Amino acid sequence: MLKKINNYILLAALGLLLCNPVAADQTVEDFQFWGNITALGNFGFLNPQNPDLKKFRWWMEGQGRFGDDASRFSQSLVRPGLGYAITDKVVVWAGYAWAPTCEPLNRVGCFDEHRIWQQVTWADNFSFGRLSARSRFEERFFNHQAPIPGNDDVAYRFRQLVKLAVPMPAVDPNLSFIVQSDLFIAMNTVDNPGFISRGYDQNRAFVGLGYKLNQFATVELGYMNQFINRPHSARPDQMMHNFVANLFLNF
Repeated sequence: MLKKINNYILLAALGLLLCNPVAADQTVEDFQFWGNITALGNFGFLNPQNPDLKKFRWWMEGQGRFGDDASRFSQSLVRPGLGYAITDKVVVWAGYAWAPTCEPLNRVGCFDEHRIWQQVTWADNFSFGRLSARSRFEERFFNHQAPIPGNDDVAYRFRQLVKLAVPMPAVDPNLSFIVQSDLFIAMNTVDNPGFISRGYDQNRAFVGLGYKLNQFATVELGYMNQFINRPHSARPDQMMHNFVANLFLNF
């Protein structure tokens, strides 16, 4: 059984890594460091006698990303949200995100991006591990410092994440092997197609290890290959090799 699980892990990891395009000659590459803290909880604490309050959820996420060989600030993300648990496996969410963005993601200087987002999350446990999925839809607004003003151009984007966590009890009962892919699809083209054009936008393929510190906290460390596609832009495609450190808190 252990041999079958190990083969499954290897095939899943190779499949996700190979789903990103091979960097062409004109593709710009960079090493980045990403740090993330995501906290999730419910509102049952408001009234423990009312079990329905546990169906209402909250989400708070903060990220810091550093590019140019991890030497400078590149982007941060603050993403709060509210959710409702339809079942013990399916939760619907809606929220806001603020994403200040600088070089090398932006061509020159920095700009602010504001997002409204909606998503559905699903997760379940199987004999081989925990499988989860997140389907997110984003409406993106940009300030006057962006490559194109965003006061009358809203960019719509769909994202699909699939994640597999496989326990490794032979090594440590709290250790898991993590593999995931997050696919981005732009739903429309803004006035300047060199900035955002409809179609495949990017993919983030992650492979790493997760460790459950206690009943509330899990740490994940690993490598993320991020490929950004710019088919109609004068700017080259970008491929980032990211070291990612995630802290997940579940209350």
